[in-house]
Amino acid sequence: MRMSDLIEEFIKDLFDEENEAIEIRRNELAEQFNCVPSQINYVISTRFKPSQGYYVESRRGGGGHITIRKVSNSKEEYIMHIIENIENNLTSNEVDILISDFLSYNLITSKEAKLLKVATSDNVLKLPKEIKDQVRARIFKNMILNLE
Repeated sequence: MRMSDLIEEFIKDLFDEENEAIEIRRNELAEQFNCVPSQINYVISTRFKPSQGYYVESRRGGGGHITIRKVSNSKEEYIMHIIENIENNLTSNEVDILISDFLSYNLITSKEAKLLKVATSDNVLKLPKEIKDQVRARIFKNMILNLE
């Protein structure tokens, strides 16, 4: 596993203990993982976004307190929250993270995950770079809207 994956997994495991919100100190977490604090910032900014079902509040000073709140809704409300917060562009990496989250929350089956991944993959979207992520976002949104 990459360092980013380990940090993400650690933070998500904290939610198992405290469901609604967690508070972490960026510098302490960086020390624990023997990495620079900017690595913690990177993980939080890329894997704990509103489009992925999280709200992040950051306070400066004292080692950088960061509060991460998980959106706790029904399956339908959660999916609508994701759709509303996905911007007009969606990268392949962002799709992977969303699919991983959907699987971990039991919102989709592994078969649905494979279909979402294949339909939005770069292998299928042989388009100019300028529009590829826009088309990917539209396909992904429409597919998750039609999940039952």
